[in-house]
Amino acid sequence: MLAVICAAQFMLVLDVTVVNVALPDMAAELHLGRTAMTWAVTAYTLCFGGLMLLGGRLADALGARRTLLAGLTVFTAASLVSGLAGSAPVLLGGRVAQGLGAALLSPAALSLVTTSFHGAARNRALGVWAAIGGTGSAIGVLVGGALTGGPGWSWVFYVNVPVGLALLAAVPVLVPPRAPQPAAARLDAPGAVLVTGGTGALIYGLVEAGDGGWSAPATLLPLIAAVVLYAGFAAVERVAREPLMDLRMFTRRPVLAGAFLMLIATGLLIAFFFLGSVYLQHVRGFGALRTGLVFLPVAVAVGAGAHLGARLVTSVGSRATAVGGMVIATAGCVPPARIGADTSVYGVLLPGLAVAAFGLGAVFVTATTTALGMVAHEEAGLASGVVNTFHEVGGSIGVAVVSTVAAAGIGGAPGTVTGFADAFLVCAVAAGGCAAVSAVLVPRGKPETGGAMPVH
Repeated sequence: MLAVICAAQFMLVLDVTVVNVALPDMAAELHLGRTAMTWAVTAYTLCFGGLMLLGGRLADALGARRTLLAGLTVFTAASLVSGLAGSAPVLLGGRVAQGLGAALLSPAALSLVTTSFHGAARNRALGVWAAIGGTGSAIGVLVGGALTGGPGWSWVFYVNVPVGLALLAAVPVLVPPRAPQPAAARLDAPGAVLVTGGTGALIYGLVEAGDGGWSAPATLLPLIAAVVLYAGFAAVERVAREPLMDLRMFTRRPVLAGAFLMLIATGLLIAFFFLGSVYLQHVRGFGALRTGLVFLPVAVAVGAGAHLGARLVTSVGSRATAVGGMVIATAGCVPPARIGADTSVYGVLLPGLAVAAFGLGAVFVTATTTALGMVAHEEAGLASGVVNTFHEVGGSIGVAVVSTVAAAGIGGAPGTVTGFADAFLVCAVAAGGCAAVSAVLVPRGKPETGGAMPVH
């Protein structure tokens, strides 16, 4: 049962990074501009993160296995549509549907893991679940390069179809049903629509700034709309009988710190994959497989940093680990911030990104353990939902920001390097700023990790 559930989750994590390597080939065949390329990445993570809490409530109301099967069905069908896409609207529609399926599947899967195992077996099962994130990111860049360089970019989506069909057959046999919770029948659909719409408007405004500038109506109006929608979300959550997100959780300093760290760390890491993939293939002429191989050490460095961070956070504390990780990430961003058309990939870009990713790996662990290990056990579920949401939304915002900063290089003629160095400089500034804020915001204490539920 655990293998089946984790295989389903693995597909979702894989899809966050696998598309980045395939993006230049996808853009060339479908004639995607910079904006469409950006949305090809962010549409998935936006819907995944924005609707995840609603998916968790549906799992309680309808039953976790039923919700998992529904999410798996939507994700598999959407993968087929994305692979068959012959135009930008079809591709983006498929990516939105993939995000919807993921938002149903992931919280239902985690719910099944946490309720089906007990005692020491539960801790081992959650350890396996937590490991899915690092391995999925690492394998995603390699699989994306191999499939794009081999049968073509469509196969980064097609590969989900046979796996999804096999899981749809296996889940009813191996995963026992769980009775719905009648008290969870009230769903905060308005809250889900408002927070997802607000984040979508924010990303749209950030992306448009790359073409029209920050003072253009196409930039300002969506940003203003985002503020209004977020305010509406906060108002709805205060009066809802079963709020999607208990905003009082943000009065818990550990949860606020964990959400902040997760937002910045995920935004930086996904931005690295996005920028690096476009730079290597658009500017330097690398193939997709070679690009995937270049990024493999970067993805592995995240896992190594997380392994070290897990030890440090319980020995030197959350604040020291978070600040140290972000200082390392800042230092790693400095060499890529000076890249040009002839900069050594293996002597400058790759080492810099690997060092930065190593630091971010420690920050990911700190974010999770701080948010979940420093609150009461009965609040761990709510805190987990908050941190999971910021994990996905962070990736969307990070890609939108660096896409705008590097607009000239992404939308320019092949070989154009303008903007990439500036985008990596923004990453360095963000990491340095996060280190400074962490020195004040993150608690000094050492979290208790034994009962915490990990994010993916």
